[in-house]
Amino acid sequence: MDITQVPAAGFEDVRRAVDPGSGLVAYIAVHDTTLGPALGGLRMWPYPDPGQGLSDVLRLAEGMTYKNAVARTGLGGGKAVIVGDPARDKSTALFHAMGRFVDAFAGRYITAEDVGTCVEDMRLLGAATPHVTGLPLEEGSSGDPSPHTALGVYLGIRATLAELTGSDSVRGRRVAIQGLGAVGAGVGRLLAAQGATLVVADLEPDRVERFLREAGGRAVAPEEVLAADCDVLSPCALGGVIRDETLPRLRCRAVAGAANNQLAEARHGVELARRGILYAPDFVINAGGVINIAVGLGPGGYDPERARRRVESVPEALREVYSEARSRGISTHESALRLARRNLEAGRRPAAARERRA
Repeated sequence: MDITQVPAAGFEDVRRAVDPGSGLVAYIAVHDTTLGPALGGLRMWPYPDPGQGLSDVLRLAEGMTYKNAVARTGLGGGKAVIVGDPARDKSTALFHAMGRFVDAFAGRYITAEDVGTCVEDMRLLGAATPHVTGLPLEEGSSGDPSPHTALGVYLGIRATLAELTGSDSVRGRRVAIQGLGAVGAGVGRLLAAQGATLVVADLEPDRVERFLREAGGRAVAPEEVLAADCDVLSPCALGGVIRDETLPRLRCRAVAGAANNQLAEARHGVELARRGILYAPDFVINAGGVINIAVGLGPGGYDPERARRRVESVPEALREVYSEARSRGISTHESALRLARRNLEAGRRPAAARERRA
């Protein structure tokens, strides 16, 4: 395997791996380990250009730093991507090679599931490195993190509605969900159980049909969901959906979903605020999965009740973000960044004091 360093300003360690024998082309980015080892999932996606995989891993790793900082998990931010089609390119050899790549970071990066990967893939990685989590509970790990991400997003939607209306009830509220993968479908089921009216879309028709059978709702074409007339738009697929081209089409009162990097650029958070659309910053509302994993990595090992209690703190962080945005007259995205940076700075001070004593 050929592993090369990739220069990236503001990042601690970024590397590219190419393994001709398995077909692996992958990137791992460690953004910041001030608060602990970098945790972030492994995404597998058919990027048309490997350079897009690099851009994605950098954005995702930085977002993980802020997510872990706001959620106070005691972990830093990192991410990994494999350039490939998860429907066609997976193999045992590929994931064993990826495991060796993860192991080259000697514990500074810990991986888990993400878009395009699953528990079985993590098992294969685990044959080559111990620095993998999200494995089944019966194997002593924290299990699939997606239900916890979904729970945090559902609770975050309720907190967002409370900010908008004074009530956190979802009954009768219209929510449009973009993406019905493990997290998006989980969010939808929780909303449907409490009486929300759902509009849903996914690129895979089978997912849509399965969800409608389970939870009900109305399906629209993937290109139409962002323009749905709704109380809450919940992006639960890939990032970058809030951008110059889509902003004028939005007919929602709030954006609150599971996808990472929903804003194509930070200025789009300002534009949402200007349009009177409340934005639940993605790295705050979607932290349930990393919170669950962090519990499993902490003292005493995994405790499902403790994990659930920690995930239930997601609305508290959102309320703090919303309050500061109101009082300072700034976007909620900027407010969330300020919270993350304060927590990072609080973590740096003890480290600096220890260095001075040494």
